[in-house]
Amino acid sequence: MSLTLRYLFAMLCGAVPALALFFVLRPLRLQRLNRKGLSSPFRRETAMALFWTYCGGAALLGLTPRWVVRSLAGLPLGAPWNEAGLPFFSPGNVNLVPFDTFSQSTYILIANVVLFIPFGLFFALLWRGFSWKRALLTGGCITLSIEICQLFIGRTFDVDDLALNTLGVFCGFLLALAVRRLFPRLAAALLVSPITSS
Repeated sequence: MSLTLRYLFAMLCGAVPALALFFVLRPLRLQRLNRKGLSSPFRRETAMALFWTYCGGAALLGLTPRWVVRSLAGLPLGAPWNEAGLPFFSPGNVNLVPFDTFSQSTYILIANVVLFIPFGLFFALLWRGFSWKRALLTGGCITLSIEICQLFIGRTFDVDDLALNTLGVFCGFLLALAVRRLFPRLAAALLVSPITSS
């Protein structure tokens, strides 16, 4: 099994509980929209479910120690769980030198951008008024929160990750603009709409 498939399996371990939480909270969210005179079309609900699923997988990858991700990725191969007995919480490192991690493999650099594209894409398609400024602010806030959390789970607060992840959110926003232009009906079906009386 390739490394990419094993990491997708690890993401699935976070995605499934997130999807379950989406369906548990969905009636409350729909009631709140209904009170505001709004409805959420089926396509939007499907996209929301996909977004929640993705967020759960991304949270598992970004907000747990590396040994947790490696252990989950190794489960399909029968690898032992946390063989070294590493703790969940431990002090992390800080890298404030720009471009320091750019000497790493191209795969890691691309992954840092690609993994955050769905945030910009879904935010821009599912909510009105999501401008490029909000995309940059959202990307920066999400990434900063993750990087701060990583300081407590033995990982690294990295200024390059901040830049690359924020770039990923912005690229997702640009992709959403392209979707709106090329597929306007699909984009319209992903937004809440006023409830019309029949």
